[in-house]
Amino acid sequence: MQDGADLVVWAAATETQQVITQYAQAAARIRLPGVTGQDPEADARTLLEWLATTSRRWMVVLDDIHDSAALSRWWSASRTGTGWVLATTRLKDARLTGGGRTRVDIDVYTPQEADTYLHARLTSENMSHLLDDQAAVLADTLGHLPLALSHAAAYMINEELDCTAYLNLFTRRQTRLDQALPETADTEGYGRQITATLLLSLDAAQAVDPTGLATPALRMVALLDSAGHPHALWATPPLLNYLAAHRTQPTPHKALTPPEISPDQAHPVLRLLDRYALLTCDQHTEPRAVRMHALTARAVRETIPEDQQAPLVAAAADALLELWPEVDQPHPDLAAALRANTDALAYHAQDLLWHSDGHPVLYRAGRSLLDAGLAASATAYWQTMTTDSERLLGTDHPLTARGNLAPPDGRRGVPGRRSSCWSRWWPTASGCWAASTPTR
Repeated sequence: MQDGADLVVWAAATETQQVITQYAQAAARIRLPGVTGQDPEADARTLLEWLATTSRRWMVVLDDIHDSAALSRWWSASRTGTGWVLATTRLKDARLTGGGRTRVDIDVYTPQEADTYLHARLTSENMSHLLDDQAAVLADTLGHLPLALSHAAAYMINEELDCTAYLNLFTRRQTRLDQALPETADTEGYGRQITATLLLSLDAAQAVDPTGLATPALRMVALLDSAGHPHALWATPPLLNYLAAHRTQPTPHKALTPPEISPDQAHPVLRLLDRYALLTCDQHTEPRAVRMHALTARAVRETIPEDQQAPLVAAAADALLELWPEVDQPHPDLAAALRANTDALAYHAQDLLWHSDGHPVLYRAGRSLLDAGLAASATAYWQTMTTDSERLLGTDHPLTARGNLAPPDGRRGVPGRRSSCWSRWWPTASGCWAASTPTR
């Protein structure tokens, strides 16, 4: 196509009727025989027939396909080799490939591309002074997403905020995505709010989900580490029970309890959400098989009703604890992934994991740091745990008063004097306390 085309048809493909209308208008504009303007579908078919046999050069652009099945019969097919169809979509659907079609994946910016964009955008507005040593951190926090970077840069220019100031605003818990990346900052013409764009495929996924599990599954993933968690988590009873109890499809009135969900039912839901680009499910990347872009996860979390947050957090914590091996050493990569996911869950859940005595997964993560020989990290972790327990449970609570949450001695990598009591008590998976011999 480097020499140009005789005909270019661009059609918004979010709805099939839009494609039919654009095809029909194109057929009328080039005055194809038999086109009357009275029957759009007939005129659109006439265009397809002409494209399949003409010797003229042409290109059809189908922009943003949402329903590959509905659009399949309106996909132009050239038998003469004179034309091309270029389709854009967030779908990862095998029905869009084959038959000579080739999929070209377009990822987010690389770190270097994101840095180049920010420098060029701010410099062009004589705002290069807004660039500081946090520019790379800002780009990473935004997941190197072009849409987010363009909104952020416009906001920084409008408010004259440097990278550090904007990053502080963006990461503040009280700041929602549509406040930090408002539609008014859409200088690149994307045409949508950031949250609407990130969750664009959710309605389509829900429409083809007969199980009603898409929404609760998406919310579960959004609470965990965006870098990924083990696929095996989706076979744990706590997670499956949560899905069964919170499916969006109503259960029969006669059912006293929600029908159970099996791992074989959970996996197709992950694949469905993967197909609609809401997450990535790839078991070849274990123990980080299921992951989600950080901004998509944040958009999902901001849509979770407040009264549904506690059971979701509890189910995620129970599932992580269920999956954790009794001994970390034979499974160091799995243990590291579980620690990262516990940290992410604790951050997103805020204080919800501290009901009663604190969820056992918090203590299991701390013990895992010790087992891995990460003394400095373990010290910092248990110091934070002690601070949180004092703040939320009070200094008179048995956990705090007995010193059970005292951190290990980071200098030697073994429990210090203050942790002698703490070192002999560990919460078990059932929430009870088990004694162990203190390290000397």
